[in-house]
Amino acid sequence: MDILEETGLVSAKYVDTPMDPNTKLLPNQGEPISDPEQYRKLVGKLNYLTVTRSDISVAVSMVSQFLNSPCEDHWSAVIRILKYIKGSPEKGLL
Repeated sequence: MDILEETGLVSAKYVDTPMDPNTKLLPNQGEPISDPEQYRKLVGKLNYLTVTRSDISVAVSMVSQFLNSPCEDHWSAVIRILKYIKGSPEKGLL
């Protein structure tokens, strides 16, 4: 999967849920990320993926709210979604 290669997550461990239920994402939460364009591209790809992966729709919707000024916590949430996708490739629609 090229998204995993782009982010260096090919050998990362996967997680069981796309988002930590105890995480609350807020605007300007933490340090701004150094490359907001990479965040926007990744969230765009994830948004496209929700067409066949409805299990990530809520999580992608949440991280999509911060496209204008993404911070480290928002980036961590995107990485968690990618780790979830890596561990559950069979959950797409057939």
